[in-house]
Amino acid sequence: MTRRLFLGATASAAATFAQTRRNKPNVVVIVADDLGYGEIGVQGTEVPTPNIDALAKGGVRFTNGYVSCPVCSPTRAGLMTGRYQQRFGHELNPGPAQNSDPNFGLPLDQTTLANRMTSLGYATGMVGKWHLGYQPQYHPMKRGFDEFFGFLGGAHSYIDSRADKANPIYRGTTPVEEPEYLTDAFMREAARFIDSKANQPFFLYLTFNAVHNPLQGAKYLDRFKNVTDEKRRHFSAMLSALDDGVGRVVTALRNSRLEENTLIVFISDNGGPTPATTAGNGPLHGFKGQVYEGGIRVPYIMQWKGRIPAGKTYDKPVISLDILPTAVAAAGGPAPTGIDGVDLLPFLTGKNSGTPHDELHWRFGPQWAVRKGDWKLLKTAQGSVELYDLKSDIGEKKDLAASAAPKLKELQASHDAWNAQLIPPKWKTERQAAPGPERKALRKKKQ
Repeated sequence: MTRRLFLGATASAAATFAQTRRNKPNVVVIVADDLGYGEIGVQGTEVPTPNIDALAKGGVRFTNGYVSCPVCSPTRAGLMTGRYQQRFGHELNPGPAQNSDPNFGLPLDQTTLANRMTSLGYATGMVGKWHLGYQPQYHPMKRGFDEFFGFLGGAHSYIDSRADKANPIYRGTTPVEEPEYLTDAFMREAARFIDSKANQPFFLYLTFNAVHNPLQGAKYLDRFKNVTDEKRRHFSAMLSALDDGVGRVVTALRNSRLEENTLIVFISDNGGPTPATTAGNGPLHGFKGQVYEGGIRVPYIMQWKGRIPAGKTYDKPVISLDILPTAVAAAGGPAPTGIDGVDLLPFLTGKNSGTPHDELHWRFGPQWAVRKGDWKLLKTAQGSVELYDLKSDIGEKKDLAASAAPKLKELQASHDAWNAQLIPPKWKTERQAAPGPERKALRKKKQ
């Protein structure tokens, strides 16, 4: 009798545990590459992005959503750790794989979002661009991911998987040939991962390289036959493919009846490099590679149906560092310590009416910026210190440094206190100012 009771209790506990695992929300983080603030339909682009717009209509769109760096790799390091990446020296891009510093990589003493989700019982998969280390010890499957399909570098051909021998496409740790257009391949692999994990909680990190150079629209060019500017036509095609990818992921979730039980985050890794690709940053000033708003304020959306509001905008400043603690909280994990990000769920549900961040900070080589309330102080790569009131001047057109000295002093002190906590960059191969075309265009705009 006692044995029967014990076996019954054991079976019941196992069933309860299995049900709890199934009921845990899935987490899908989708990262676009070099997508400017103004390049989604709900923020101004003329290129149709119905699937990204649908996420905004089904969730919350952050109108003051930032990343922690105006270029790719440092932003990803911050997103993966929830910490300002300058705290551990991951401040600059590394350059191409064949020329990068051998020390380049997300430091091994940093705990990743994938590590945290694994500890909470999640299956973890990554599809797309990694850009957090080329050496074996930095491989995604050494940093908490169970599965990986993608490339390790900062950019890749969309039409030739063998174009860069130093930066191949991998399945796991094995280089593979990929015949499909790369954005299509990434959406295929993301859908496959979702289908294969439908009966267990999972974390999917889907990092498209679209709309990063090279401009290769391939079959999607047929959608934009009326666009006469060839650069813009290719960009539009790549953006349309990216939007299709978002749609395919949501469809995969829906087909497995998982959409309502999935927190979806969509974000870009930095602002658009406008002269290089035509990527538009909307009403914002500046480009990728700069700490003006156009380099660091990005499309940023969260959807979790039934758990956070739908069709809402949130106007208080948030940052990509907030994704980690928000995902961990959604998964039922303990609040991480030693991070800079904030769990956004209480702010979105109305449980906390305060402001997630009193201050936000940036440092990128000689450039830096601090935002406190509506005020922003920055130092450009050329050395000028500028002050803006973003509430009345979102385009950073009127420099108030000379007329608002007390505010300048206040924000300078805030930056200095934060900067004192950081360490020097661990590698210095990045061109720390904006690329040449961006610099020339910026000078022309300001004249």
